[in-house]
Amino acid sequence: MEDDAPVIYGLEFQARALTPQTAETDAIRFLVGTQSLRYDNQIHIIDFDDENNIINKNVLLHQVGEIWHISASPADKGVLATCYNKTSDSKVMTCAAVWRMPKELESGSHESPDDSSSNTQTLELLCHLDNTAHGNMACVMWEPMGDGKKIISLADNNILLWDLQESSAKAVLSSSAALEGKGQLKFTSGRWSPHHNCTQIATANDTTVRGWDTRSMRQIYCIENAHGQLVRDLDFNPNKQYYLASCGDDCKVKFWDTRNVTEPVKTLEEHSHWVWNVRYNHSHDQLILTGSSDSRVILSNMVSISSEPFGHMVDDDELSDQEDQHQEEKIFVYRPFRIKEPLQDSVIATYEEHEDSVYAVEWSSADPWLFASLSYDGRLVINRVPRALKYHILL
Repeated sequence: MEDDAPVIYGLEFQARALTPQTAETDAIRFLVGTQSLRYDNQIHIIDFDDENNIINKNVLLHQVGEIWHISASPADKGVLATCYNKTSDSKVMTCAAVWRMPKELESGSHESPDDSSSNTQTLELLCHLDNTAHGNMACVMWEPMGDGKKIISLADNNILLWDLQESSAKAVLSSSAALEGKGQLKFTSGRWSPHHNCTQIATANDTTVRGWDTRSMRQIYCIENAHGQLVRDLDFNPNKQYYLASCGDDCKVKFWDTRNVTEPVKTLEEHSHWVWNVRYNHSHDQLILTGSSDSRVILSNMVSISSEPFGHMVDDDELSDQEDQHQEEKIFVYRPFRIKEPLQDSVIATYEEHEDSVYAVEWSSADPWLFASLSYDGRLVINRVPRALKYHILL
C-alpha cells in the first residue's frame, strides 16, 4: 500500500465528535463519539498502526446520550470529557461530564476492526459539570499545559471555570463570567491558549470572537463581525502567542493577530460551504487543517504567517565539515544561519474521501504528520501530510 494512502474506518452510527488522546505521545490514538437517538451511544478508541497501515479499535458504551463534543485530558490518558444530549420532562438539555475509561484500554490492547464488539465496556463516571443554572453546554476545554485539574465549559452565555478535585471525582466551580449585550448570546465554541501561562481563552458567539483572561474572567479583546455568518471554530497558533485562526458559515478561514483585530492578517476562501473546524499543526504551525460541510478536508501551507516565514533556519553547527572548509568564501559567513528558498502560501492537498459533512479534523498528538477527519455518516479517515512537503519542511 502506498505510504500516503488514506485509511478509512466506518462507525455504525452517525458521529461528529473527535479528539486525539492528548496525553498519549507515543501511540497514534483518537477518540470518536457517536450520535444515535435510538441506541446506546459509544466512544470508539481508534488506534492506528503506522507500520502496517491498519486501524485497531475498542468500543466503550456512553449510555447517557448522543455526544456533541469530546475532549481528552492533557495529563491522564484515561480521562475524557463529553457534552451530550439528555432528555428530561420532554426537554432536551446538553450536559457535560468527566469520565474514566477502563485501565486496560488507556494505552492499547485493542481488537482488529473485524472482531465483534460483544465485549463492549462502559465508561466510569467521575463527575458531572452541573449546568442546571447555566444552560446548554457547548464544549469542555482542558488547561493545555496543565495537570488535568482545570477545565472550562461554555454553557449558553456562561464561561465556567472548574477545579477537578478528589482524582476528578468532584468538579468545583471556581469562577465564571457571563456574556451580556444584544444579539445571539450563545457560545458556539472556544479554545484555551497554550501561551501567557494558560491564562487566556478565546470564545465564539454568533459572528464575534472574544478573548478572556481566566484570572479576572474579563474580556481582553473583541473581534466583532469576525465572519459574515456564525463562527464555528477557533484555534491558537502553538508557536506565535498572538495568532488565532477562526472559521465559519461564510466559508472562510481567517487568521488574526489579537493585538490588532481591525483586519485579519490573512483569509482563506477554499471551501464552498460552512467550515466547521480549523486546526494548527502542533509542531509545524504553517500546516493548517480545515473541514467543511462541502465534504472536503483541506490542508494549507500558510508559511507567510508562520513562525518560520523564510523556511527552516539551519545553525552553523549543522553544516557539514566540507561546508565548514569553504565557509569563508560564502556570503553568509557572519550570519548565525542560512535561509532556504521561502515557500509560498498555498493549498497543499484537498482530501475527498468523505461523502457527508466533515464536522471534525484533528492532528495526532503522537505523530505531527498524521491527522484524522470525521464526517457525519460515521466515516473516520486517517491521512498523512504528503511526503514531499514533509521533507521540504524538515530538510
